[in-house]
Amino acid sequence: MTKSEKKDVKKDLKEILLRKCSEMTIPLVGFSPVDRWEEPPEDLPNKFREWIPPEFWPQNIYPEAKTVIVIGLPLQLPILETAPSIYYHELYETVNTLLDIKAYELSEFLNQKGHASIYLPRDGYGDIEVLLQKPLAFFSHRHAAYLAGMGSFGQSNVILTPQYGPRIRFTSIFTSAKIESDEVFTEDLCTKCKLCVVQCPVNAIPPLSSSLNDEFISLLDKISCAQRSKILRKKYANPCGICLKVCPVGEDRKLFSRENMSIYSSSDSDAGFKKYKKAWQHVKSYGNKDNDF
Repeated sequence: MTKSEKKDVKKDLKEILLRKCSEMTIPLVGFSPVDRWEEPPEDLPNKFREWIPPEFWPQNIYPEAKTVIVIGLPLQLPILETAPSIYYHELYETVNTLLDIKAYELSEFLNQKGHASIYLPRDGYGDIEVLLQKPLAFFSHRHAAYLAGMGSFGQSNVILTPQYGPRIRFTSIFTSAKIESDEVFTEDLCTKCKLCVVQCPVNAIPPLSSSLNDEFISLLDKISCAQRSKILRKKYANPCGICLKVCPVGEDRKLFSRENMSIYSSSDSDAGFKKYKKAWQHVKSYGNKDNDF
């Protein structure tokens, strides 16, 4: 097979998978060769003091892996706006379950076509107590989405996408198939508005210095974040979600008419926003132990 023919095969398989994802109602899909973990592209929008350690690379978790497929499902903004609440808790659990199911189905779809593939769970830890001891999973879907050209890192250490901002959950499939990769995303989508910093209830997101453009450093206080999730879990209102709902990035804001960010900070006396806050408070008041968040 010539180089041109191999390229066509990689492209054809990608087109097949994109059609399959469309049929499965998966709105975001990205493809990355595993060698991007070894040699990160120079034009990534964020720079790092330390890169991903080798033991977290896909080819060192599944040695047959040649391509990482990343899928993303959105968190619907008006539901997320009630967070923390039982409503957002249920949305989060539903999206997580769907990600697991869809990733498994895609891996089996590839297996039946003769391409050895495995899915990864959207989370890689058993309980928040585990995160408090070691706040890492065995594989980072955020970095996979980043390397698959799906977005850039925001100040809250989550991936921002043009379509949904940070309001999206990811998981991955490792496959032995060589699939045409996506171009890396070169734009830094973070506006540096610092709304996530200001509104974080446990101050887990410290302000970044002016050196952000020179070096991106993961500063998120993961322990404080996990401790808040532990408290909210006891009240059946986890996860927190505040940094996600106040981020101005994402086309979903147009769809849901949420482009005016004052909705999250204006006083209750503001008639234009009072109806939203009244609705959020109603949701927060039911389905959990208390609404003192």
